[in-house]
Amino acid sequence: MSAFQQKTHSEPNAPGPDKPDTMMAALFYEPNVVRYEETPIPTLAPGELLIQVETALTCGTDVKCYRRGHPVLLKNFPSPFGHEFAGTVAQINPDNMECRFEIGDRVVSANSAPCYQCFYCHRGQTNLCDNLDLLNGAYAEFIRIPAQIARYNTYRIPDHVPFEVAAFSEPLAVCLHGLEQAHIAPGDRVAVMGLGPIGQLMTRAAKLKGAHVTALARSPQKLALAQNFGQADATVNLVEYPEPEAIRQVATPEGRGFDIAIEAIGTPETWEKAIALARKGGTVNLFGGCKGGSTIQLDTRRLHYDEIKLVSSFHHTPHHFRGALEMLSSGQVDPRALITDILPMARFETALQRIEAGQDMKIALKNARAE
Repeated sequence: MSAFQQKTHSEPNAPGPDKPDTMMAALFYEPNVVRYEETPIPTLAPGELLIQVETALTCGTDVKCYRRGHPVLLKNFPSPFGHEFAGTVAQINPDNMECRFEIGDRVVSANSAPCYQCFYCHRGQTNLCDNLDLLNGAYAEFIRIPAQIARYNTYRIPDHVPFEVAAFSEPLAVCLHGLEQAHIAPGDRVAVMGLGPIGQLMTRAAKLKGAHVTALARSPQKLALAQNFGQADATVNLVEYPEPEAIRQVATPEGRGFDIAIEAIGTPETWEKAIALARKGGTVNLFGGCKGGSTIQLDTRRLHYDEIKLVSSFHHTPHHFRGALEMLSSGQVDPRALITDILPMARFETALQRIEAGQDMKIALKNARAE
C-alpha cells in the first residue's frame, strides 16, 4: 500500500502525520559520485503524478552516466538518477482535465513523452520531439512524473504482470522502434551483434516478427541465453569468427550476407563490422550509440553499388511503449530470464558496478517500502 492514501489538490505535498515529506533517493553530484541520501519528496505541479517506485532496473546508459555524466539526462545537480521503473500511484495533482489514474493504480511510465505540437511531432517523428524532456529519478522511493508524461506516456499495468516485468517496457520499446526502422519482414535473415539486454530483447522481438535470427557475441553464456530466451535460430561466436566475411560464409546462404544487420554494442569497430555483414541491397541498423566524436570508415564503392541502406534509431515513441507493455502483458516476451539478481534500492551503486564488470545482465532494485 502506498504511503499516500488520498488524491490531493491545492497542497499536494503538505506534510502530515500519515504522510512523510522526505524520501531516500540516489542523487548524482559528479562522475563517480552518486549518493543514496534523504531528500524532500518532490512537490507536484498541476497534471503531475507521484509514483512510489516498486522496482527499478539497471541499464547500460545508467552505468555510462555514473562514470561520465550525461549532457541531456543529468542537468541540474544533484540530479535524480535511473529511468527504468514501475510502481504505484501515490499522489495526484490533477489539472483542469480529468485524471486517468487513481491512488494505488499499478503503473509504468516512460522516461519521456512528445509535445505533439512541434515540427517533428507533426511529421510523426515523436521520438525526435523538440520538447522531449527525458525523465530521471527511478533509483528512489518516489518519482515525480511530469504532466506531459503523465498525460501521454503512462499506463496501467495489468494485475497479473509483476512490476519487474512491466519495468522492461522502456528497453523493449527502444528495440521495437529500432526494428521498425529496419523494416524487418517475415523470413528476413537478421544478424544481431551484441547480446547485452538490448541485444537479447532485439533477438526475441525480431523472432516474433518472423525473422530468421543469428545472434553474435563473444560470450558463450550470452549466446546460450540468446538461444533460450531470444529463441535465436543460430549463433556465432565472434572469438571464433572475428572477420565479417567468415561470418557471412558460415551463417548465410551462399555467403551472400544478411538482409538486415543490427549493431547493438556501440563502437566504431562493430559499426564497421555490421556494415560488412549486410548483403547487396541489405539494411544496417547502427543501433548502439558510440562515444561522441567517434568516426568510422566506409567503403563508398560498396555502399553505392551494393545499395546498402544505413539507418539508425534513437529512443522510442508512445506507440512503441504501448506495444512493448502489450507484448510483456501477453507473455510474448517474458524478460525475467534477463534479471540475474535482485538487490535493495540502497545498493544501486553495487548493482551498477556489477553491470559494468559484466557480472550481471540486469539487476532489479527493490524499495523497502515496496509490497
